[in-house]
Amino acid sequence: MTSTVDPISLPQRAASNDTEIDREALASLLVEIARSVDPDYRARLDGVPTADPRMETLRQLLVGREISELSRVTHLLDEPEQLAAAVGDVLPSAAARASHAQLGEALAPAVERAVQRSIQKSPRTLTDILYPVFLPAIRKSIGEKIDQTFQSLNETLRHIFTWHGLKWRFEAWRTGASFSEVVLKHSLVYRVEHVFLINRNSGLLIAHVTADNATSEDPQLISSMLSAIQDFVKDSFNEKEQSGLDTIRFGELRLWSEVGPFATLVAVIRGNPPEELHEIVRDVLLRIHDECSQALEQFDGDSSQLAGVETQLQTCVELKQEESNQGFPWLVVAAVLLVLIPAGGWFFLSWQSGQRWQAYVSRLGTQPGIIVAEQKMRDGQFYIAGLRDPLAADPQSLLSGTQVDPARVHSHWQFYQSLEPEFVLKRLTASLAPPDSVRLSIVNDRIVAEGEAPDTWIDRARAAARQLSAGGPVFDISKVRDVSPEARAAEHWQTYVSRLEAQPGIIVAQQRARGGHFYISGLRDPQAADPQALLSGTGVDPARVHSQWQFYQSLDPKFVVKRLMASLAPPDSVRFSIMKDRIVVVGEAPAAWIDRARVAAQQLAADGLSLEISELRELTPQELTRLREAIQAVDIFFDSGKAVPGPEQLPVLDKLANQLKGLAKDARKAGVTAQFMLTGHSDAVGRETTNASISAARAETVRALLKKRGVAPESLLVRGAGTFEPAETENSRAGSSANRRVSVTVNFH
Repeated sequence: MTSTVDPISLPQRAASNDTEIDREALASLLVEIARSVDPDYRARLDGVPTADPRMETLRQLLVGREISELSRVTHLLDEPEQLAAAVGDVLPSAAARASHAQLGEALAPAVERAVQRSIQKSPRTLTDILYPVFLPAIRKSIGEKIDQTFQSLNETLRHIFTWHGLKWRFEAWRTGASFSEVVLKHSLVYRVEHVFLINRNSGLLIAHVTADNATSEDPQLISSMLSAIQDFVKDSFNEKEQSGLDTIRFGELRLWSEVGPFATLVAVIRGNPPEELHEIVRDVLLRIHDECSQALEQFDGDSSQLAGVETQLQTCVELKQEESNQGFPWLVVAAVLLVLIPAGGWFFLSWQSGQRWQAYVSRLGTQPGIIVAEQKMRDGQFYIAGLRDPLAADPQSLLSGTQVDPARVHSHWQFYQSLEPEFVLKRLTASLAPPDSVRLSIVNDRIVAEGEAPDTWIDRARAAARQLSAGGPVFDISKVRDVSPEARAAEHWQTYVSRLEAQPGIIVAQQRARGGHFYISGLRDPQAADPQALLSGTGVDPARVHSQWQFYQSLDPKFVVKRLMASLAPPDSVRFSIMKDRIVVVGEAPAAWIDRARVAAQQLAADGLSLEISELRELTPQELTRLREAIQAVDIFFDSGKAVPGPEQLPVLDKLANQLKGLAKDARKAGVTAQFMLTGHSDAVGRETTNASISAARAETVRALLKKRGVAPESLLVRGAGTFEPAETENSRAGSSANRRVSVTVNFH
């Protein structure tokens, strides 16, 4: 049956961007389905409008849900904020389900870079974080160092003038230790009697070691009391958790406490211990934590896992120093002090006053524009004299901060003009008053002016440069451009002239500017650039330029090569190159072209140029040579007085035509062009003019006959030789017949 469905055509538009559905492909598929159902259906594809509502309905029925989902996902991917929110909803659960090792390896580089950038951007943040940790440790270290210094100073002064002091000074020189260390080693009297190791969290006693002959009560009770005292101090004075009570003094007994992460070490010391004992106790506590860190953290009263701790604590109770019986030499010290104090005070004050004065003199000496010629101290007064530039700093104001009494300073300064570049620059700026478009600066001890200025200011600046004192800085105004219209026009003209002079093939003989017009003349090679085109971009008005160029042939190798290429017309197998002002020709060429190149080389040699053709090879393959010799041996003969060959010459013409076409074809394969010269000849019978005409006519006839037989006419050249090139003498009838001919000469190009 016949289908009643309306003909449809494929919609000619691209797929919608929101669905990425190719409607044209879908319509083509539906047409193929319709053709399969109804073979008689014939749809004309060019008669349906672009939008077919039935197609849209079918599309929604088939892939409507998929199109909606794709549109939603595409919109989500195009919106960074919505995409970030969607990823953020699933990122925590994804991170929780990931392997800890893999997650750590993946996040480690990003976290490291983030921390590095954060520290680089705001180092103060890291400082604020570490401040609560480092400050107490630094404060404690500085406090201990100060105590140790005062203790060392006290003991050194006590024994400096005693017999033991002399022996200890010798010991310090022999051992390389400081004298104060040796004094403390022999003079301080102390003994470590008890060492307690107490758990920080529970306050339980971990270990206790007692020195020989030392008595004490219940160690556990003492440990509890020490922990209670620590807690009491923290609660009473709102101390931080990481701080603690580190020193308690009761009579001759001192309790030194060192706090660790999990335990506190308390040493009970009798006497006056050195401050470096803190470091010894602290090292013992650090070793205990390194060896038993886990056991200390999990300590619950059972000391079985900490059996080796007592060995470490035993090193503390072995520390002691015996008492020295040497007394302090008070009388000697008092006598020495009575002599040294007044003398030292006087020398110190004199030295201090001299140092302050020398500091002031040094400050003056470094000031540009000030030359100190003389300075001295006498009877508590200071005298100074020299030279001073008015633009230099005020010497009186430089006294500020030196603690030198101005009333005791007597100065005498004479006027002079300094040649320092900065002072010369100030004076030039004040006298010349440069316009805003000119900037004066100091470059390598020279004063350089840059910018634009009127010619009047430039003349003043040039005069000021000549007036500068010898030995002073150079005033360079070469970088200041004259902004007057005439100067700009002259500058643009000189730019154009310089551009012309730089062009090869152009010689500027004369140039001048007069009355707002510019005149230029010289020589120009036809191959050189166009002077009128070079005016572009120079700012010179072409209407104001009057030029006169005379023809000449430049000897520049580039132009010579161009002329040689035009005159010699080299074959494709020949290449010209310029090597150190020499023109070198390389390649292969026919012998005739090489002869022409040799003549050109001789002509150039007369002009002082070198054209080297020694590397040229003659392009005459054996096959071409054989064919040329065979062709040049052929002659077309004529009857007397005739310009058309007889019938017997037609086979000769046929063979000659085939030979010429074959040679031309082979020559093209070899990269050369073959040309054939047809030369007409005649016998000596009759007038010479008649013989010359008939010889040329015979050559033209042969050319026409060869052209008729398929030989390319552009490869055939003709000339009439008349009777001037006879083949035989004309003493016989056979000689005359041989001279009535047309000969062929083959040339390669």
